[in-house]
Amino acid sequence: PDDTVPPDAELQTRRCFEIIRTALREAGTDLGDVTRTRMFITDPAHAPAVGAVHGELFAAIRPAATMVVVAGLLDERWVVEVEAEAILGSGAGSGSGSD
Repeated sequence: PDDTVPPDAELQTRRCFEIIRTALREAGTDLGDVTRTRMFITDPAHAPAVGAVHGELFAAIRPAATMVVVAGLLDERWVVEVEAEAILGSGAGSGSGSD
């Protein structure tokens, strides 16, 4: 909201998932209905941090997941961008995705 961007991949990934979770909750669901995620990173060195956050949030849900290294993202401060697809009411995962 204040246009700040955390400098590291872990914090950016957590922020991405906060934004995703907010959108899901506004739609009447949560991380448990996520069926697929895509993570775009600007450096392969970010993969462990991004993967760790994803694993923490989706260990019980286990959506299909893809991580891709890209040349850059829209804002040069970004090192990660995340997309998530959910099917409302699918109960795709056994977990709620709670922290």
